[in-house]
Amino acid sequence: MKRTQRAWTAVGAAVIAVALGGAPAPGVADDDVGINQQLLNAARSGDEAGVNAALAAGASTDSRNRIGDTALITACKKGSLSMARTLIDHGANVNQADVSGITPLMAAAYGGSDAIVKLLLEHKADTTATDRIGKTAMEYAAGQGATAAVQLLLDAGVDVNRLYKNDLTALMWAAGYDRADTIQLLLARGANPALRDNRGLTAQDIAMQTHSTHAATLLPARDPGG
Repeated sequence: MKRTQRAWTAVGAAVIAVALGGAPAPGVADDDVGINQQLLNAARSGDEAGVNAALAAGASTDSRNRIGDTALITACKKGSLSMARTLIDHGANVNQADVSGITPLMAAAYGGSDAIVKLLLEHKADTTATDRIGKTAMEYAAGQGATAAVQLLLDAGVDVNRLYKNDLTALMWAAGYDRADTIQLLLARGANPALRDNRGLTAQDIAMQTHSTHAATLLPARDPGG
């Protein structure tokens, strides 16, 4: 269930490198490519002044690097609220995903950057988008124990008992990683601990299986007759 930070950049890197081949996109002037690269480089290094300078020079907010990251996705991964806000104010697409399907909302949720999650939701970020392995922002937030982000997603209308890939729920993701605070929030918001995944396991079963001791004590045991 776990996805490491390295996976943000590893998935699909070879594919996009072949696809782009280091060449400018058709119809894009070399100068434009240079300005766009300046924006991407500045975002990667956390240089907000450089981001502003590149935008002022006409850089495209939705230009992407070789693994498909936009400057906004990079800002979300870094947890830079001010940079994310600047890019959105300049028209960045809040739903533009990288080559592995990671959207800005997923990146912010994974990192527990609740202020950025809030900003993205205010700008109509898609809470239902899935990446190439079928995960959503809610699954990333619940698995990471990003409780504030989970609450924001619930407030935005995400069903607390939604079934994700393999019939997993947000509660199951939180249980599998022993995220006690997140479990308490989900239960308070109506999460059903009796639901089962495609293996027939409840959240408590998953907590026991993964030795998530805090989660196991918060969740009711399986009904013997169920």
